[in-house]
Amino acid sequence: MLVKTYSASVQGLQAEQVTIEVNASRGIRFILVGLPDNAVKESHERIMAALDNSGFDYPSRQITINLAPASVRKVGSGFDLPMAIGILATSAKVDASRLDRIMMVGELSLDGSVQPVCGVLPIAIKARALGYESLFVPKGNVQEAAVVNNIKVYGVEHLSEVVGFLNGTHQLTPTQIDTRKDFFDRQQHFELDFADVKGQDNVKHALEIAAAGGHNLIMIGPPGSGKSMMAKRLPGILPPLTLEESLETTQVHSVAGRLRPIESDEGIHCSLIAQRPFRNPHHTASQIALVGGGSNPQPGEISLAHNGVLFLDELPEFQRSTLEVLRQPLEDHHITISRIKDSVDYPCNFMLIASMNPCPCGYYNHPTKACVCTPGQIVRYLNKISGPLLDRIDIHCEINAVPFAELSKMQPGESSAVIRERVIKARQIQEARFKNFKGIHCNAQMTEKMLHQFAEPDAASMEMLRMAMERLKLSARAYSRILKVARTIADLEGSDTIQSHHIAEAIGYRSLDRSDWAER
Repeated sequence: MLVKTYSASVQGLQAEQVTIEVNASRGIRFILVGLPDNAVKESHERIMAALDNSGFDYPSRQITINLAPASVRKVGSGFDLPMAIGILATSAKVDASRLDRIMMVGELSLDGSVQPVCGVLPIAIKARALGYESLFVPKGNVQEAAVVNNIKVYGVEHLSEVVGFLNGTHQLTPTQIDTRKDFFDRQQHFELDFADVKGQDNVKHALEIAAAGGHNLIMIGPPGSGKSMMAKRLPGILPPLTLEESLETTQVHSVAGRLRPIESDEGIHCSLIAQRPFRNPHHTASQIALVGGGSNPQPGEISLAHNGVLFLDELPEFQRSTLEVLRQPLEDHHITISRIKDSVDYPCNFMLIASMNPCPCGYYNHPTKACVCTPGQIVRYLNKISGPLLDRIDIHCEINAVPFAELSKMQPGESSAVIRERVIKARQIQEARFKNFKGIHCNAQMTEKMLHQFAEPDAASMEMLRMAMERLKLSARAYSRILKVARTIADLEGSDTIQSHHIAEAIGYRSLDRSDWAER
């Protein structure tokens, strides 16, 4: 007897339907074909134990399972549940009349319980697109899958629940979530606020410019000056995620297995990410950890930071070879991971925020503490970061230690909510400006052609920029970055044109390009 059940395999952020053909014939062997990986091959032992411990007899026949299409590599343990149901259906233990309208995914424990798996959100999106009536997922993944509407999503805890439902002896209730209400309710709750930051008004202004235009930024200052403190508060002033951005970001985290239901006093929330991600990898992170990869390519930190912030603290402490792999993703906003058997593409449209000390001891140019480093040591320290990478960072912001008079002030600083309002207004100007350009939402994403159209300075500003280019020996990429930052400064002021003081401020944010930086 031949029975078909349906599941899906995730490649990158896309899910592909997998038809599980189960055939029972004479014999006693178990045959599994269709390019399965080791986790799929081991499913036989899990399924046998799960059926036995759930009160079902394993058929005393030869079972042949084909995972079609056979040309697509099948990875993971999510095929356990549909294979087990298919095996039971071949011996008439399960009513197979409804299987063509149902997609299933889930890993089986030896006792028959259904365990969570990765990538359920892309699978739910694919199931709806293919017109399936229902989707069975592990209970631990049901909040994640239920954000997809127009399909019945059932969360199951045990194999017997699925069998009972198909045979009409057990009732299951589909999980329903008011995705929009839950999403918008959780968008405004931030634990960290810029009101807690004393002083550093110039740095907060630079971060506001970075948030308004989507620019990359590096902070250079002594230990304890507040670099990490301010970076962690940056998501609180960024514009809120749109539903489209949230869904794409959530898919990345779903594939990586990083989603969990959110529990609060109001109950369990859906797993749709409502706030922009903030990723802070340690400087010992490898290239694969940063950009993704592995034998089964998984998203790295840059993809987990998609539509959010990637914060690299103590930038010179990262391996130089690790930092160099960021150059292409910073330009293209996506990363293609190629292996012999797989090639997957992950989005990585993130803001890079970095911090570093000005020298090995950390106190170069400090107002009260003496630096013990020689100019040569400072230059070697700075040279750990390549020029091409610095070129891709729009804003270089120097930070000084906060004096006691500022630290002792009791009144809070400007709140994140107030700053965020100005950022949102600037982003709205940019959205209107780029409404006819697909994939362009902020100034940092402008192409060279768009710079001539929207960021052309007047004659006086152009002369100022020419002098800066010659004196600082800036690259063509740095020239573009200055114009983009100037355009954002003008947007924050509500100015239609780029004026001289906008260019002057943008040039001031290229401090690491100065050849005499380590000699001041």
